Parts: sequence; C-alpha cells; structure tokens
Amino acid sequence: MSDWHLRPMAAFDLETTGTDVETDRVVTAAVIRIDPSTGGKQVRSWLADPGVEIPVEASDIHGVTTERARAEGRPAAEVLGEIAAELTELTDKEVPLVAFNAAFDLTLLDRELTRHGSPTDFGGRMRVIDPMVLDRQIDRYRKGSRRLVDVCAHYGIRLDPGDAHGCEADALAAARLAWRLGSTRPELAAMDIDDLHQAQRAWRAEQAASLEAYLRRAKDPQAVVERDWPLIPAR
Repeated sequence: MSDWHLRPMAAFDLETTGTDVETDRVVTAAVIRIDPSTGGKQVRSWLADPGVEIPVEASDIHGVTTERARAEGRPAAEVLGEIAAELTELTDKEVPLVAFNAAFDLTLLDRELTRHGSPTDFGGRMRVIDPMVLDRQIDRYRKGSRRLVDVCAHYGIRLDPGDAHGCEADALAAARLAWRLGSTRPELAAMDIDDLHQAQRAWRAEQAASLEAYLRRAKDPQAVVERDWPLIPAR
C-alpha cells in the first residue's frame, strides 16, 4: 500500500491580481512543508509588489491593496525566484505538492516566471495532489459549490470564512483535505504517487469535458473549459 497521505508533502497557494493565468500577477504566496507522521510543519510565505495596480475586486478577496503591496512587498522578480527555488527543491526531493485547483496556481506562476525571464522545468517533474480534482472524482454527483471553503466544510475541515483567501490558511486547508481524502478513500491511498498524478491528469480532462458539455447545453454554446493539468501549456 502506498499511503502517500502519511508521508511528507508540501502545500502551495497563491493570491493574485485576478483570475487570468496569462496576464495576472502574484501578490502573495505560501509553501508549507508538512510531515503527517509527526504533525510538524514549516511555513514560508511571500508578499510581492506585482508592479501593477491590484484591482479592488482582488484586494477585497485577499486583503492586499496596491498601497500595501508597494510599501511592504518585495520586488516580484525576487519573490518569484525564491518560490521557484523552493518548488524546485521539493521536486528534486520527490516531495509531492498539494494545491487546490493546481492548474490555476502553477500556470499563473509559470507565466510570471517566464515574464521575468526565469522559466523553470519543475512542472514536468513535479508530482501534484489536487484535492479539487480528487473530490470531484470520488463524489461526482454531489450538488453545491466546489470552492475550497465549501469542500472543507463538506469534509469537516475548519476554514473560517475570514481566513479563506489567505494563502497560508488556504494551503494548509488543501493539505488537510488531501490527508482526509487519503485517510478515508483506500482506493486513493493505495495508489503510487506517480500513478495518482497521472490519474488526476485524466480525471481533470474528463471533468472539464463534462463541465464544458453542460455549459454548452445550458448557458453558452461556445463554452470551452481547459482540460490540461497541472500546467496549462503556453499557447
């Protein structure tokens, strides 16, 4: 039995200037190294000056205004370089990365690194655990929101609304979700981490195709839902 959920993992989350992975920027980030066998954790977090205005719609969610980012944040290139180094080290050590809706965070990070002239290749080697993909796979027909805060509530994991959209709280909640899913679903826990990674790639594609079909029937005949995971290739 693999029992990947009982082994060291790292949780990752970003807060950003918006939701467009091609054009929006990193504002805050967190990487939390976790050892489930001991309960120990190490937290690294960053606040960046993204170099652009932070829309009020984004600052209302994560609490970081343009003024605060300029006053307290570090240059984006420095922050991004440190995040990339942290994730590369984890990848080299074969520590899986937990990220809720990983395709968003990893793709936006990839575009930011490319924008600042420091692309990396960790996306191809990294092994990712995405509780959003896992939850949708094992409980396909559950109605209601699949946002992080609502999925946490479903599984009895505390994430106070006031803490949601803080990257440290969200990253830790994602790790707890991964642990809970591994602990309660033996078919997931039994999978080798490489097999689980590849399975999630296929599950994400199936989920996206299903959502796209629904949207085209119900709302938008031209709807397109991205199928690639955990990194959306540059177009």
